[in-house]
Amino acid sequence: FPIRVRYAEVDPQSVVFNSRYLEYADIAVTEYWRAMGCRPGTSDTPECHVGTATVRYVKPIRLDEVIETRTRIERFGTASMTWSVELHGEGMGDDLRSLIELVYVGVDLE
Repeated sequence: FPIRVRYAEVDPQSVVFNSRYLEYADIAVTEYWRAMGCRPGTSDTPECHVGTATVRYVKPIRLDEVIETRTRIERFGTASMTWSVELHGEGMGDDLRSLIELVYVGVDLE
């Protein structure tokens, strides 16, 4: 899923704020569920929370770039699932910008 970097997402040097990388990962996971035919935020998707988030910054992402997200589920546990999200520069081959690992833990809201 492509994401274009907006002005509000960057610092005065036109580099994406580090907190935005997790927002991009959240968008990527949401679009993954949508591509699988699930409607995010409904009973179509499991109820879970992020238990652990790890971001590895490889290269900066800058204003107005289009970033390609690549998302996959790495592991299913008994009460969790581990996601891998890669952020790449668009049309640059394997222009890796960041590796993000998210561990979602299943919850029962009741």
